[in-house]
Amino acid sequence: MGWKTLDDMDLAGKRVLTRVDINVPVEDGRVTDTTRIDRIVPTIKDILAKGGRPVLLAHFGRPKGERVPSMSLQPLVPALEAAFGVPVMFAADCTGPAAEAAAAALPEGQVLLLENTRYHAGETKNDPELAAGMAKLGDIYCNDAFSAAHRAHSSTEALARLLPACAGRLMEAELKALEAALGDPVRPVVAVVGGAKVSTKLDLLGNLVAKVDHLVIGGGMANTFLYAQGTPVGKSLCETDLADTAREILQKAQAAGCEIVLPSDVVVAREFKAGAANETVPATACPEDAMILDAGPEAVARIASILEGAKTLIWNGPLGAFEIAPFDAATNAAARKAAELSKAGKLISVAGGGDTVAALNKAGAAEDFTYISTAGGAFLEWMEGKALPGVAALG
Repeated sequence: MGWKTLDDMDLAGKRVLTRVDINVPVEDGRVTDTTRIDRIVPTIKDILAKGGRPVLLAHFGRPKGERVPSMSLQPLVPALEAAFGVPVMFAADCTGPAAEAAAAALPEGQVLLLENTRYHAGETKNDPELAAGMAKLGDIYCNDAFSAAHRAHSSTEALARLLPACAGRLMEAELKALEAALGDPVRPVVAVVGGAKVSTKLDLLGNLVAKVDHLVIGGGMANTFLYAQGTPVGKSLCETDLADTAREILQKAQAAGCEIVLPSDVVVAREFKAGAANETVPATACPEDAMILDAGPEAVARIASILEGAKTLIWNGPLGAFEIAPFDAATNAAARKAAELSKAGKLISVAGGGDTVAALNKAGAAEDFTYISTAGGAFLEWMEGKALPGVAALG
């Protein structure tokens, strides 16, 4: 663990420049989902409790270096005040004289929110001058935005090198969870990787086969692997041009002693809609005019058995077309099994990625997983074995 936490810093009387992810949905000037705000509350409350003055840096949308009024952070102030339980001041810029004056005037026990960092074109270019301007607003830098840590931006990378730096509570929890899952995991380790396309997860699969004991592949990705093994997949979603790549991954897994688990039976239908007529067939017997939309009960039983014997689980992506019934059955059943084992203390389970979080919530399993990451791109890049600039800069 080469990075410091809030526990390692003397915050009393210090302005703490805190990079957060509050890129929340807003409709008619009101925040409609406070999840990302709720997750930074422990960091803000700890800074305040230690006598620090939190100065929040955040992006919102993609204004591409322009002042786009609809992407201002000012409408978030009421939601932030409700979450923190203290007054939140607002500065109309994240650098320059007005921001400096606001930061200098910030009283103890209050929070300052700075305007959208992406109003400056230099933010996404990791501009050192912009970072230097931001650095004038604080004494300590705290990064609590793991979800933005895979990007080398001024507020996530360059700024961290200009001030004493540490991880916030959300970043700390995320890094510890991922370290437990992939860095030095308790074995056996199982990875469940699903989703539509192999092409979007080649680096991920290549990294995982060298690190896990079982790799369960589901969703449309599984069809490509079945096809690569000479199995007919009918009209299923399938990347036939990646058959050679799939075979290479299978060979790499075999050499590494990693078992790749593909569905032995599948649920097929002639049309993709809720409640469509469907049947369960062996994975080798998909009719020519049908498409595979879910893993079958035999496949689910096999996954449950593997989970029973596992100590650590990493999950990214659904096992079928989880958005509509009845093609959500495999994802729901496997997720609930993982949740049950996690709740009983038998399994460390870490999951992340947009579809994954939605699928686990739909299955009613999310709250019993050991850790759910809301960081899409950063979570994936960590699983792919890539260094994250925003984390590396804290070291």
